Amino acid sequence: MIDKNWATAAEAVADIPDGASIAVGGFGLSGNPIALIEALLAQGTKELSVVSNNCGVDDWGLGVLLAARRIRKMTSSYVGENREFERQFLSGELELELTPQGTLAEKLRAGGSGIAAFYTQTGVGTQVAEGGLPRLYASDGSIAVASPVKDVRTFEIDGAPREFVLEEAIRTDFSLVHAAAGDRHGNLVFNKAARNFNPLAAMAGRVCIAQVERLVEPGELDPDRIHLPGVYVHRVVEVGTDIPKRIERRTVAAEGA
Repeated sequence: MIDKNWATAAEAVADIPDGASIAVGGFGLSGNPIALIEALLAQGTKELSVVSNNCGVDDWGLGVLLAARRIRKMTSSYVGENREFERQFLSGELELELTPQGTLAEKLRAGGSGIAAFYTQTGVGTQVAEGGLPRLYASDGSIAVASPVKDVRTFEIDGAPREFVLEEAIRTDFSLVHAAAGDRHGNLVFNKAARNFNPLAAMAGRVCIAQVERLVEPGELDPDRIHLPGVYVHRVVEVGTDIPKRIERRTVAAEGA
């Protein structure tokens, strides 16, 4: 039996070194592996290159690592909910590789599937393909690092020529994800919207660490309900069903409205 269960989040992330690249699951604050993020924060790991759809908010999710100046570079598709992110990027303290959301998802999936690169129509005719997007600002506000020009090729689709841009896959040293349930073999089940970037991030990491709300024995999960097979997961930490879960914005109506 391959038992992938680890006792604590702190033990599970203990070997993540300074300068590591990490793919992190979650969309907004849904499905954030907060116990693993907080363990990494407490450990003091720094100079991280993080790949995630976004960077949480100022006081939650990846935002806590950002506020502590632990992140050197973010690869994201959306960064609009974090004022500290904006400040660090515009002041030249943070590098940002802004990537279309669907492209980011496919780059992670490709990395986990052994695919080196792929062509997509997304970004054709824009700075995504033509280069020049600011990735890192200098202290004087000039662009220190800009995005490169990408290869564009024409393919015939449905009898018509169309341009496609080449995007390279993403493979990271580690990945951190959150799942509703998992067994000791690493098979995972995600709950509703938390099945966002979590499976893709898990696939992209050479070492995948999963926090699960409920840990069960092998065979207890219905094979037809498993969303991610254990072959992609290396460590599992049970964090309980009462782990805090935040939302970015609460919209309510008056009673009776």
